[in-house]
Amino acid sequence: MTLRAAPNPQGDAEWLEAATDQAIAACGGNARDAVKALIVANEFLESEVSSGYVRGLRHGRVKTYNG
Repeated sequence: MTLRAAPNPQGDAEWLEAATDQAIAACGGNARDAVKALIVANEFLESEVSSGYVRGLRHGRVKTYNG
């Protein structure tokens, strides 16, 4: 999936439909398996972001701001 700059409701809906079809096709046409795969991928990405943020804090690369 790629990030896009400006919101485009019509294009976004078409992109989402195509991405959904691709995810289901990648799982042999099984929508339930596609959902499970996406949940696993999301959990992985969340853990990567969290650990990367912590690494940045430890090495002074993440700036924190106190109100």
